[in-house]
Amino acid sequence: MDDDVTLPPHPPATVSGEPAPAPGGPGAAVADDGHVIASAHLANLRDIGGRPTADGRIVRRGVAYRSAELRSPAIAHDPVIAGLGLRTVVDLRTQAEAEAVPDVLPAGTRGVRADVLAAGPQTPAADLSSLLRRPEQVAAALAALDPASRMRETYVDLVIGDAAREGYAALLREVADPAAGPVLYHCTAGKDRTGWGTTVLLLAAGVDEAGVREEYLAVNPTVRAMYEPLLRQFAAVGGDPAILVPLLEVREEYLDVALGALKEHFGSFDVYLRDGLGLTDDEVGALHASLTD
Repeated sequence: MDDDVTLPPHPPATVSGEPAPAPGGPGAAVADDGHVIASAHLANLRDIGGRPTADGRIVRRGVAYRSAELRSPAIAHDPVIAGLGLRTVVDLRTQAEAEAVPDVLPAGTRGVRADVLAAGPQTPAADLSSLLRRPEQVAAALAALDPASRMRETYVDLVIGDAAREGYAALLREVADPAAGPVLYHCTAGKDRTGWGTTVLLLAAGVDEAGVREEYLAVNPTVRAMYEPLLRQFAAVGGDPAILVPLLEVREEYLDVALGALKEHFGSFDVYLRDGLGLTDDEVGALHASLTD
């Protein structure tokens, strides 16, 4: 990945580390679509199970969960999170992000690093205080960078990049291993790197593209609520919030670019799993067995 990789800012947080509440109270802006797990301390927490597969099975619940970064000290003993029985947390963030906001691991879990971008230490996720101190300079820099274009490039890298293929292979092997589960995986906001990881897991389980797309886009209400305080603060100091929006949401065009890159470089999803990620036939079978009833 280029040294000027664009990463979304860390979502705003309260002084105690919890995600900033949505306007109108906790959960007010986010409807439960059957996959949301409401936690006061961990944002964008979802069970990827429950979706039907093309062969009439159901993706098993309680096997794989996705979320935003684990930053709140209360996560270590949150009863909702403890009730998930997690054994493994897979961190998809860069080294710089992980050092800036280290994971707070739930009690009884082990952490696994799987940096899928491997960006250099000089390219951490954007600093919120910097954005708010220099709105005009930030806006000019982002306009020149073309955030939507850079996000599309990032999604291609999530498919074909060496770090991405190694990192997602590590995630899939954790989910396939009965001794490692249940598994929680995350990035910063739980939308892009986590979104592609979820896409891969659901396709491996046999969910069709419509179901995969539905899950990918389902995080937008939560992500928008997470970042709304940033957009309001950015506007208050003279910035144009529209400049930031391409970084702060998921878009069908981003997923289309990733799926297109998969087809162009590997031909099919099965080849991507085996040649791209290096999974053996036995590992692919174990992953499918872990994910489906």
